[in-house]
Amino acid sequence: MKKLLMLASCLAFFACGNSKQEHADAHQEKEENVVPVATVPIKIKDPQIQNVYTQYIRLKDALVSSNFDAAKQASVSLQPELKNVSGCETALSLNKKISEAKDLAEQRKHFTSLSEDLIGLFKNTSLVTGKIYVQHCPMANNGDGGDWLSSDEKIQNPYYGDEMMECGNILEEIKAK
Repeated sequence: MKKLLMLASCLAFFACGNSKQEHADAHQEKEENVVPVATVPIKIKDPQIQNVYTQYIRLKDALVSSNFDAAKQASVSLQPELKNVSGCETALSLNKKISEAKDLAEQRKHFTSLSEDLIGLFKNTSLVTGKIYVQHCPMANNGDGGDWLSSDEKIQNPYYGDEMMECGNILEEIKAK
């Protein structure tokens, strides 16, 4: 089992690695490919959970852009939205660590735990329109991997930003029922 995991990690590393030209192209396309919150085609039945999702996407996009200050601000904006949703006490605590982080690496580390907690919330919510993608990067967190939510099918990695923008895959689609 351990050998299988190591093999999968190695394959993922080579699949995720970019040549210098691909890296430059990904950096150039970075701003074009980030989905702005205003265009997210997601409608959730509960407006409080919709607000959590909207702020979470702002946080994810800031991490995709490797913008420490924007991620901190998005995390601060997410705090009151999480307070308004019953059962989000753990997410609230995890999110606070992101706003208090000293650097981008620490923000990304806490984002992993926050995402794990919120994925469960969104799997159990009523989606009216659109799809939420559960995406995964096998290289995040020193090879332990990391998941995140996205409104866009295209992979935009919040754990590595433009270093490995397209590293990852879709694990699951959360759809309207």
